[in-house]
Amino acid sequence: VTESSDAPGCAVMIPMEVLRRALEAVADPTSAPPMAAYMKHRFEFMGIKTAQRRLATKPTMAWARRAGGDELIAFARGCWSEPEREFQYVGADALNANAARLESRHLDDLEQLITARSWWDTVDGLSAWCVGGLVRPDRTLVTATDRWIGGDDIWLARSAILHQLRWGADTDADRLFEYSLRRAGDTEFFIRKAIGWALRQYARTDPDAVRAFVERHEFSGLTRREALKH
Repeated sequence: VTESSDAPGCAVMIPMEVLRRALEAVADPTSAPPMAAYMKHRFEFMGIKTAQRRLATKPTMAWARRAGGDELIAFARGCWSEPEREFQYVGADALNANAARLESRHLDDLEQLITARSWWDTVDGLSAWCVGGLVRPDRTLVTATDRWIGGDDIWLARSAILHQLRWGADTDADRLFEYSLRRAGDTEFFIRKAIGWALRQYARTDPDAVRAFVERHEFSGLTRREALKH
């Protein structure tokens, strides 16, 4: 990695072949089958545990701390184009750790990443850190999450439900409750779980409001258990 200055956006992007060599150096092929099984065999794995991946990608994360929003998105797209799931984890790590570098215009890029090679292991971080990090200071972007919650893509709907996870007292409770009700009858596990998770998280800020909301409306057993867990 070389840098032309200390300003964000000046770092030279790490080529995918360099990242691949770093990951291959710590890959354990015997770990790949159980990792793939855990993810319902939806993805190919190299067999790299989280700790080893993060150690091997320290230079990549150092680059990401210097990169601008456009470079981060381009890097993530490159990671999404690789067949092994560990690459998507690296791309998500780079985005999530530097979400403050993204701008409102990058929401469309995040939507594309959320809907490509989709599963909870990448979607949830992108939702809470990146999408939430953009919508929180720019509430005009709720036009996108309002669209997502009513759409057919379960991962966009899940992202709409989860994007306020880290907001605490800044949570738009009315929108959270509205989204929860709009998908309350959904039979999809990942939607029911997301509603419960989002409500449980907001209950750390306003437990009485969450308890009253859940008691007034019909939710699945899974959603209720998650929402009222604490």
